[in-house]
Amino acid sequence: MELRVYPSVNELPKADWERSFASEYPFLKHDFLSGLESSGSTGGDSGWQNCHLALWHEDRPIGMAPGFLKSHSYGEYVFDWSWADAWHRSGLEYYPKLITAIPFTPATGPRLWTDPTREDATFEFIAGVTQWCESEQISSWHILFPEETLSAVLTEAGLVQRMTTQFHWFNRGYSDFDEFLSEFNSRKRKALKKERAAIAAQNLTLTTKTGAEISPSDWAFFYYCYQTTYLKRSGHEGYLSGEFFTGVCPTLGENTVMVIAHEGEVPVAAALYFVDDDTLFGRYWGCLKEFEFLHFEACYYRGIEYCIENGLSRFDPGAQGEHKIQRGFEPTLTYSNHWIAEPRLKEAVADFCRRDCEQVKRYRDEATALLPFKQRA
Repeated sequence: MELRVYPSVNELPKADWERSFASEYPFLKHDFLSGLESSGSTGGDSGWQNCHLALWHEDRPIGMAPGFLKSHSYGEYVFDWSWADAWHRSGLEYYPKLITAIPFTPATGPRLWTDPTREDATFEFIAGVTQWCESEQISSWHILFPEETLSAVLTEAGLVQRMTTQFHWFNRGYSDFDEFLSEFNSRKRKALKKERAAIAAQNLTLTTKTGAEISPSDWAFFYYCYQTTYLKRSGHEGYLSGEFFTGVCPTLGENTVMVIAHEGEVPVAAALYFVDDDTLFGRYWGCLKEFEFLHFEACYYRGIEYCIENGLSRFDPGAQGEHKIQRGFEPTLTYSNHWIAEPRLKEAVADFCRRDCEQVKRYRDEATALLPFKQRA
């Protein structure tokens, strides 16, 4: 068996990749990853060096995964700055590290593919990657936001499990938004209705577009909103380039959903989602003027309506945001797994993660008690 490392997803056999990651999950599609490269969002001086992985047996791959060598820890949403500091204080280099993740996208989904006809293929793939890391003196390998079942397998294979909490919405067969709201207690229901009523009172109208309905001018407007908001809030430009939004996203077809807000006839804000056959992923937002409750309407309530109307079971609106709880987004555990080359630091990381996981589960339980729903049977 041979582990092959590809400095571009375009050097991988596209047919093998798409056959392996055959779900509608949008962020592992070959065209999405290729678009990150071609738009300059990964590669170059981005700090995300493309390093995709495939384990070959004779003339076919038996395991594949997206990979990136990182020279920093930005854009990952599983924070390891304290780990990097511990490495440096020990006289060791933490970077480069290997990441199996979707850049700038804390959305749970597939992360590894291994041949289902080979009983030990996952463990063979893990062994191949970790041996390569050791040979290249790479400090660590981090698999971010895998599905729970894969995280359990990785944990069994010796990769330390870590947990975080996000807030996701779940469709329990609602016929419309009002039926969803009927599950709220009276006070919370009135508060949310007041927020939605404020949109029309500010002369705002919102339109939801999907795939080919999103025009080139819509994409250009969205990018302008995205960069304006990033600069305002953080003082630097967003991670993703204009070419990604205006050149790559239009090629992703029905996997894209955009909500555009107008004040009268003038567009003032936009939210961008991605979608597969089961889940809506809320990813990016930007506005040119501030309006009361507009962010909640564009980024949450219109997303919930889209899920109900299209029969999707889950809405993942992104990382962080305790304000989502009172709007019906439920505390949900997410996972990451970590392989550490240095034995002493591996044990320290494992001890930290064990204690942190217990705290995260307690927080999940406490946050669940704050949900706005009436007592469920």
